[in-house]
Amino acid sequence: MVYVIHGATGAQGAPVVAALVAAGKPVTAVTRNQEAVVDGARVVAARYSSVEELTEAYRGADRVFVHLPLASEEDRLTYARNIVTAIRTARPARVVFSTSGASVDPADGGAASTLASGLAGTDVSHAVIAPTQYLENLLMPYVLDAVRERGVLPYPIRADFPVSWASHLDIADAVVALFDRPDVTGVVSVGQYPAITGVDLAEAFGSHFGKSVVFEPITPEEFRVFVAPLIGEGPAADVAGAYKAMSTLPDRSIAPENSAQKLLGVTPRATSQWLADIGL
Repeated sequence: MVYVIHGATGAQGAPVVAALVAAGKPVTAVTRNQEAVVDGARVVAARYSSVEELTEAYRGADRVFVHLPLASEEDRLTYARNIVTAIRTARPARVVFSTSGASVDPADGGAASTLASGLAGTDVSHAVIAPTQYLENLLMPYVLDAVRERGVLPYPIRADFPVSWASHLDIADAVVALFDRPDVTGVVSVGQYPAITGVDLAEAFGSHFGKSVVFEPITPEEFRVFVAPLIGEGPAADVAGAYKAMSTLPDRSIAPENSAQKLLGVTPRATSQWLADIGL
């Protein structure tokens, strides 16, 4: 079987590649740079902006993992449509798509929902992984430095706001499981359940670092200022807008009935276990 993995040198794709390579699977790593080196994998350069390159990358594939990169929503919509066109043409045996936390509600008309609905129209076996929030967001220098230097964990949610956090390692576990379970289709939620609060996060970080850590709610605008130098002004504004919208919700918890725990027997890491696994 041939496994085609997008973002193979990035945060989401790299753990998937590592898991498959460790299992002895033949991996094709899709990157933007043909000169990239990915241990244990064949590298293919394919841009999201090129239907032809994507089609060639997917041709003959048994399994494909795809997610949309950080970019303007206009570009992401273009990428989503290109991916769907390439999949419809190349017809890989199975596709797993991670929403990266974006909505797949067709009424939203966003890139993630466009890709999810497009996949549904291809008749290609597929599943959609739906995380809520990534624990890796807490590794940003502003957050981690505050934990280490001031004993506070700043983040743009309420202290009592329950979230089903997941890590990129958890996503990789779910992807590999879904590759082996073509009987599981539709949306699979990945995240801690029951959901945990900002206070719980701070306690986990405090226990890991052996110090007192308290949660510090910040505004979406403050967060935008902090992340813009890392991801760009446009994506940062989109992220801030998402957190502003989130502030009107009662929680960001997954639903247990379509969780990875129930459908795949895959349990996401507790925050303390994740901190240990990444060797922080």
